[in-house]
Amino acid sequence: MVDRLPRNWGDMRRDWVILSIYERFEAAVALLLRFVVGLIIVVALYRLLASVIVTLIFRSLNPLDHAVFQQVFGEILTLLIALEFNHTLRYDIDPGRGIIHTRIVLLIAILALARKLIILDIAAVSATMVAALAALTLALGAAYWLVRERDLRS
Repeated sequence: MVDRLPRNWGDMRRDWVILSIYERFEAAVALLLRFVVGLIIVVALYRLLASVIVTLIFRSLNPLDHAVFQQVFGEILTLLIALEFNHTLRYDIDPGRGIIHTRIVLLIAILALARKLIILDIAAVSATMVAALAALTLALGAAYWLVRERDLRS
């Protein structure tokens, strides 16, 4: 058995004969997902640049205005979340753990939640929604802490 899944096309071709059928499937899906997410990142970056140029230059809006800052920063965080997701598809497989590590998925969820909190207009949201987001933040933090503690003991 191979210690890790192939990370690129060359590795996949080299290791193809020694991979199990499921490892071949998982490696192929991971490479395809990296390609698809890469395309999404390129399109999101283009849209971010176009949005910043239109918003800040042509409309002459102040980047320190709260609404403009929320919009631009929300788009930047969306791009960072996509980059982090694409990066997780490159990790090595540890025996018995699979290609996607729970700790990384939790970190991406925390990043997505932070994005939501940053772009959220608190004045337009009910107290129940704020409480639900706070509870979700605590739950994700606790889950991350538990998974991290397990990883540290291993």
